[in-house]
Amino acid sequence: MTCKQLGGPCDHELRGENADTVIKAQDRHLRESVRTGDAAHEPAHEEMKGRWRRPVAAMGWYRDTKRAFAQLPED
Repeated sequence: MTCKQLGGPCDHELRGENADTVIKAQDRHLRESVRTGDAAHEPAHEEMKGRWRRPVAAMGWYRDTKRAFAQLPED
């Protein structure tokens, strides 16, 4: 999946064995991008942080992401 597919602004590829691994990679990517001064990633980073403050909404996003991951072709 890409950063953009997970709500971010870029086409950085995120790989993993399952959706949880890809989500964690996206979290790391957003944190690192913001830490290095990439302002384009700030809105997605804030959304990621806020997502877990609203568990019901977060679960909807999580289920949608898992579904999208499952539909990807295998490499």
